[in-house]
Amino acid sequence: MRNTVLSALLLVMALWGGPALAVNPDEMLDDPALEQRARDLSAEIRCVVCQNQSIDDSNAQLAKDLRLLVRERLQEGDSDQEVLDYLVERYGEFVLMKPRFAPHTWLLWAGGPLILLVGAAVIFIGLRRRRKQISEGLVPPPLSAKEKQELEDLFKEE
Repeated sequence: MRNTVLSALLLVMALWGGPALAVNPDEMLDDPALEQRARDLSAEIRCVVCQNQSIDDSNAQLAKDLRLLVRERLQEGDSDQEVLDYLVERYGEFVLMKPRFAPHTWLLWAGGPLILLVGAAVIFIGLRRRRKQISEGLVPPPLSAKEKQELEDLFKEE
């Protein structure tokens, strides 16, 4: 029991502390408010090398370069939106962890709900057809108890 708790605690500590190691102390800004803005922005920007991590979580060299670029742009007085727009212009929409809702991304945003609706419609139509077939006698009725017993007896003989 004690080993299990210790193992779980070590696992939590390892998972919790991992992403915090990506930003090096030499990258951090002196102004805490500006640093917080940089960290918030870094969480929204995808590491182009890692693809499933933000630049805040990635140790890749490109992620470090992007973190420094974000901090540099913030120090120059750019707003958060201007920084994001600059990165999108330079690297494309893929650099954003959460793509923008725009005409060219509508299918991306609506795809999941559309597939869910189509699936629900297929199930609903299938159930209606099945009920109609049962009510019209197109589907044989379930076996009676006597028929089930006869079938079991036939299988036992073989």
